[in-house]
Amino acid sequence: MTPPTRTRLLALACAGSLLAWAVVPAAATAQAAAVPAQAAVVPAQAAVVPAQAAAAPAVGPAVAAGRAALGVPAAQPVTIDDRGSIVTATLLARRSSKQVARYLARAGLPVPARPQGADLYAVVHRTLAVDGTPTTASGVVALPHRSRKHLWTVTYEHGTLATKADAPSMDEGDGRAVPLMFAAAGFAGVAPDYLGLGKGPGYHPYLDAATEASASADLLRAATELAGRQGRALSGDLLVTGFSQGGHAAMALARSLRDDDTWRVRAVAPVSGPYRLRTAEMPALLGGRLDPSIAAFYLAYWTVSTNRLHRLYDSPGEVFRRPAVERLFDGAHSFRQITAELPRTPRELATPAYLKRLAAPSGPLLEALEANDGTCAGWRPGVPVHLYGAHGDKEVAFANSRQCLGQLRAAGVKATLTDVGDVPHMATPHRALPEVFRWFTRIRGA
Repeated sequence: MTPPTRTRLLALACAGSLLAWAVVPAAATAQAAAVPAQAAVVPAQAAVVPAQAAAAPAVGPAVAAGRAALGVPAAQPVTIDDRGSIVTATLLARRSSKQVARYLARAGLPVPARPQGADLYAVVHRTLAVDGTPTTASGVVALPHRSRKHLWTVTYEHGTLATKADAPSMDEGDGRAVPLMFAAAGFAGVAPDYLGLGKGPGYHPYLDAATEASASADLLRAATELAGRQGRALSGDLLVTGFSQGGHAAMALARSLRDDDTWRVRAVAPVSGPYRLRTAEMPALLGGRLDPSIAAFYLAYWTVSTNRLHRLYDSPGEVFRRPAVERLFDGAHSFRQITAELPRTPRELATPAYLKRLAAPSGPLLEALEANDGTCAGWRPGVPVHLYGAHGDKEVAFANSRQCLGQLRAAGVKATLTDVGDVPHMATPHRALPEVFRWFTRIRGA
């Protein structure tokens, strides 16, 4: 690998589960008492918590037309009696309290004063596809050893991943480390893969707020079932956090559970999320205020994924100078393969016509942006939200967090924003997650 390629790969690390503190060295993993997956598969049973009737989100005419043109069935209300029920639950590792403490210390995460041992599971569960039809998704669940009753739950939403095999259910990273951190403190820790990543079929609908929320909510139902099988009981009290794309997903999930009968959202702490693509992220990208290589990656991924739902183009040559870019985002290409072929800047990536459309969106493009820019809108007072971001972030513009804060306060929500400083995107979780951990622990009551 040539030095320039290596530089670009490292610069684009935000797009994978490559958080330095979250990828535990092989030696640390080897010390854990890992359980062979084939010996730990739990067959599907009836869901403990009855799933509520689930209607597919309403879509505009441009979305409906785009899906029809792509051969996707028209969205219609669908009721699934077993939504959130477990298909398989595989025990990935069983770690003692000492092993968990070493794991978290080497990952650079907080270690509770009296850490518990924990079991980590990969779970495949039933959920809804983007068109409201039945499908499956996956994620991980971490359960503590000592605490068994009235467990509060923490959902951690991971950042951008373009490769199925990089998701929490499939690989080490923040999506495993953070749930284990909370399990060590006596919480149930949950991290969804989202649709189309990990063990889920099809493509990932990147930054699609509706399915970020629905897949995450259904993993919570699966976690309730799994906890019951293991002699534990979840209280229904929920704390939500996430980083980067996961910040967006955290807000989407919490907002979707406002009227839920099972889950009581107690607090939300998103970190550096792209909450406002149209008014914050796109202007920064087009204005050259973001790292160009990373901006090209995000723009390419979002465009290809969004086209599958909103029909932004008929041919990839309409939006990409190199039409072959589209095939890179199929979920099978590795991060290294994608970055090796991706143009270096948004202007090298996109056609002049598409850049002009992005600057003044209309039609399906505007519809797509507006559909996913509402995660900070429509809230009601009652759930505290603590946003974290960095004014030095050159990947997800700090304006996203400022605008989200404004929307929340306008709705009367008790919301705060912590600027963690003149640091890069990947440094924000290093600074924010220890504070999130302490805040969530105080809210629950140690």
